[in-house]
Amino acid sequence: MEKVWEAHGLTEEEYRRIVSYLKREPNNVELGILGALWSEHCSYKSSRKVLKKFPTQAEWVVQGPGENAGVVEIDDKVWVAFKVESHNHPSFIEPFNGAATGVGGIIRDVLSMGARPIALADSLRFGEFTDHRTKFLVKGVVKGISSYGNSIGVPTVAGETFFESSYKTNPLVNAFCLGIIPAGKLFRARATRVGQLLFLIGSSTGRDGIHGAVMASGEFGEDTEAKRPNVQVGDPYFGKKLIEAVLEAVEKELVVGMQDLGAAGLAGSASELANKSGMGVELHLEEVPLREEGMTPYEILLSESQERMLLVAEEENVGKLIDIAQKYHLSYGIVGRTTDDRIFRAFYKGEPVAELPVSLIVDEAPLYDRPTKEPDYLKELRSFQQDLLPEVDIKEALRTLLASPNICSKEWVFSQYDYQVGTNTVVKPGGDAAVLRLKWSLRPQIKTDRGIAISSEGNGRFVFLDPYEGGKLVVAEACRNVACVGAKPLAITDCLNFGNPERPEIMWQFVKAVEGMSEACKALNVPVVSGNVSLYNETVEKGEVRNIFPTPIVVCVGVLENVERFVEHKYVEPSELLLVGNLSTPSRIDGSEYLKVVHLLIKGKVPPIDLQKEKLLIDTLVELISKDMVLSAHDVSSGGILINVLESLFPTEFGAELEIYSDERADFFLFSENPTRVVLSVDPSKSGEVRDFIEEKGLDWMYIGRVVENRTLRVFYNEDKILEEDVEELKKIWQNSLEGAL
Repeated sequence: MEKVWEAHGLTEEEYRRIVSYLKREPNNVELGILGALWSEHCSYKSSRKVLKKFPTQAEWVVQGPGENAGVVEIDDKVWVAFKVESHNHPSFIEPFNGAATGVGGIIRDVLSMGARPIALADSLRFGEFTDHRTKFLVKGVVKGISSYGNSIGVPTVAGETFFESSYKTNPLVNAFCLGIIPAGKLFRARATRVGQLLFLIGSSTGRDGIHGAVMASGEFGEDTEAKRPNVQVGDPYFGKKLIEAVLEAVEKELVVGMQDLGAAGLAGSASELANKSGMGVELHLEEVPLREEGMTPYEILLSESQERMLLVAEEENVGKLIDIAQKYHLSYGIVGRTTDDRIFRAFYKGEPVAELPVSLIVDEAPLYDRPTKEPDYLKELRSFQQDLLPEVDIKEALRTLLASPNICSKEWVFSQYDYQVGTNTVVKPGGDAAVLRLKWSLRPQIKTDRGIAISSEGNGRFVFLDPYEGGKLVVAEACRNVACVGAKPLAITDCLNFGNPERPEIMWQFVKAVEGMSEACKALNVPVVSGNVSLYNETVEKGEVRNIFPTPIVVCVGVLENVERFVEHKYVEPSELLLVGNLSTPSRIDGSEYLKVVHLLIKGKVPPIDLQKEKLLIDTLVELISKDMVLSAHDVSSGGILINVLESLFPTEFGAELEIYSDERADFFLFSENPTRVVLSVDPSKSGEVRDFIEEKGLDWMYIGRVVENRTLRVFYNEDKILEEDVEELKKIWQNSLEGAL
């Protein structure tokens, strides 16, 4: 027989702790509130201590972790707010609605800072196509993201999609949003004095999403289908009306603080707002607009119905808020007020249904020091020696790589997104980073010459092989991608997707990954300003335990001094090709896509990264591009240098002749994913100047060939021609593989 606490995701020890604190048994409504707010999803009870390792401050950081989104300064006119969050479990159960509401939720997080949402990005992970459910999940998730983003009018401008068997029953759906704020107009989730009113606006409240936070904090088993009612259902048209209504209220200075209704619904929103305000809160649940009959106080408090915001306002402004709600045909209610006693009270038709100290709900959730243990599998995986691999035919290896779902074109995905709506998009999806101009369409109207770049990265395979080194690489690659378009990295937001933290090997992965990420953030001077932790990405089926690859997703936001001065990854004219960065480290194929799809192995030691050289490379790229010294830049990552060159050729009508001299085996050099390497295309008349500039900065360079008019790829390795291919034929393989698999 299930114990009363188990239904709410609590352990017996946690329940006893609650009883001891209250000196009484909690009633069912109170237990629901505490179960939701003490869940891993809301309380971060396994991760909060570890997260303190991250650097979070810099002179340009306006708001770091602790609010609904981080905020950084672009210039004296413009700030931007941004955050990434997960919707993994809901997207496995119900891919369309799970992904769609993930987008809606992250948009409201940014909106609650007083920001107009102007850009979305997504980071997706699925199982291999050998699993029959993968196609269903991919199609549902992409349709959910496109349906919500396109309908609400916020462009999806960046992202990534990868496939590994570890995500078979735990796909990752991480959604990012960025919004623009007039400098100095930031809002936070707090009241400013006792007696202010809580105004609920948006969609009416139904039964969808109840227990959503608890469900997101547990592993999956064979009862997954039964959890469908825990998945929320979104309405992007209501979401669009809510954005405009809230921003009108902001423009007219009718609110003092805001909090969206996400995990744990009204209970979570009101208690977190009260805690940040140092106050109590009194709710009257009969004032909540409902769309279903017979809803209980428990259901009203814990519903995770979408498109709802809680506004804090002075009583004299409520009439104007009602006018705005009616103008946009939104439901509304004056559902409570702030109090001076730090108690959370909820009433229903005059009867008390919950009375809990705010500190118990928010601050007293236990913080665990989970045991850690290095996994036994690492010793065997790291014993891999690449020199023992048989040599392969370069032509066949290249074609195999181009057809890999992790290398091939993701145009099937991003072509379903409206990435131009809003007319801010300067560089569209498909390159190293998106580039956006910044403008605000409400009063005060603002526009700046500066632009921003956005890049999302998360190599779970590298983190699986070495969480510490892999964590460093993920941060470095996101920052390097931003620099490849000419932007200076400012800050990151992260979503830390891991398995069951109660397993010591998983907790070890988490701790080591955070330590590696933290070291990279400090070395590259990019603080963490917001984020999310998604644990329990584990499935137990028929006795088999499957945890995902540890997958920290990092989204880097950078600034361009002039939004019109950028480069893309594609070649623009016949030119010289230079490989620049750190070339002193031997090329390794450990953990690479080449090793996986050609040799069918996931093994090795993660290629080490020199963070000092990485910082030099990033700074050098930004300076080269700002001075118009290079024609294109493209970071060497999945697939290696040969894939890098082809990705820059495919959008053009050019070909390339590569002339490489190296003591290394050809396949190792061509397919290595060593970090801190970028391929530049350079006007031959500027080549000498660029090479001197790179050397002065303390970086390495290598001439590797040239872009030519002929639509052919020729590769000469130590003067031997090892490859000659028609670029259009290779492009067909790359362009059609994902759609063909689906």
